[in-house]
Amino acid sequence: MKNPFHIMIIPTLGCPGRCKYCWSSEEGSPIMTIETVKEIVAWLKTCGKDRVTFTFHGGEPLLAGADFYMQALPLLANGLSHLKPDFAMQTNLWRMTSEIAEVLAEYHIPLGSSIDGPEDITDSQRGEGYYEKCMKGYATAQAAGLQVRFICTFTNKSVKQKEDIFNFFKERGFVLKLHPALPSMKSENPKEWALEPAEYGELLVYLLDKALDNLGTVEVMNINDLCRCVFTRRGSVCTYVDCMGSTFAIGPDGSIYPCYRFVGMPEWVMANVRDRPTLEQLMASEPGLRMTAFSKYVDTACRDCSHIRYCRGGCPYNAIAPTGGALEGVDPHCPAYKRIFDEINNRLNDEMFAEPMEGMGFGMPVTKKKKAGIMDLMRASICR
Repeated sequence: MKNPFHIMIIPTLGCPGRCKYCWSSEEGSPIMTIETVKEIVAWLKTCGKDRVTFTFHGGEPLLAGADFYMQALPLLANGLSHLKPDFAMQTNLWRMTSEIAEVLAEYHIPLGSSIDGPEDITDSQRGEGYYEKCMKGYATAQAAGLQVRFICTFTNKSVKQKEDIFNFFKERGFVLKLHPALPSMKSENPKEWALEPAEYGELLVYLLDKALDNLGTVEVMNINDLCRCVFTRRGSVCTYVDCMGSTFAIGPDGSIYPCYRFVGMPEWVMANVRDRPTLEQLMASEPGLRMTAFSKYVDTACRDCSHIRYCRGGCPYNAIAPTGGALEGVDPHCPAYKRIFDEINNRLNDEMFAEPMEGMGFGMPVTKKKKAGIMDLMRASICR
């Protein structure tokens, strides 16, 4: 996030979708009340000091309805104006209406949605009719002037069709942001859809090549972010950043968690907004101490890794949620991260220390066309 403080608001864990690899609950789950939103404002008035981004997540946040956002957004924007709040939302767009779109547009809220490629691939993973409903909501959002970007979840099945998926995003002019399917902790077969680290690493290298071959034509957000990590030597996005103490999630009942992915897990409740905890008290809670312990564990476990500064062991949730909080290793996708970070570093070094092309340095034009590289990608990313 562009702001130093990030609060994820989860209005409900319910969702009308039936994505086959998802861990969320069914439609009908409790929905956050406006009174809880008022408690959030009162809490942050006592402990917030940095500029904040509020991301509405879920479940499916649009299940809260238009009235919720008509009341919640001015409460947050005006009540916490000293924090100069920005907003974002992650939604499947099924319940997008012109009424909701108008209020979101008033607050310039960018939307993230989810689509896994062509209709047949998307529906095979997310349920029959998902694609059509998402695209209908997308049209409504676009008509209101809302910016929408899609996250594409790659599973161990869809990765075999990675070329079709890439071409789908390219042909439609969609920005491609990818997410690997994770083992579901609510399934009898947790790895049925999960993308294995080795496959994930190869996918990232494939997309690096595709991003370079199609520079200026299609944007692969993950590749830009990964290159930025290497180039700046610091993590800048979720997964590759030390988020302890700067990111929290608030569940429908006002419970505070370290991240949205822990919401609904009682053992990860840090406090409740109505108790007005300080940030120090949150990090001194049992879940806070577990998160801090992970950061310290990374300092030791990854000390010999050349990528430690900008990887930080990957996502804490991926590492410690499946073990019940026990520190048994870093993010299981570590081999994938090493694979792509090594690739980017090696290519960047080759570019920076390569022999000058014929004619360079003598006032002569370079006639040989150079293939796009990491530096070109970074320049294009900065200029966007």
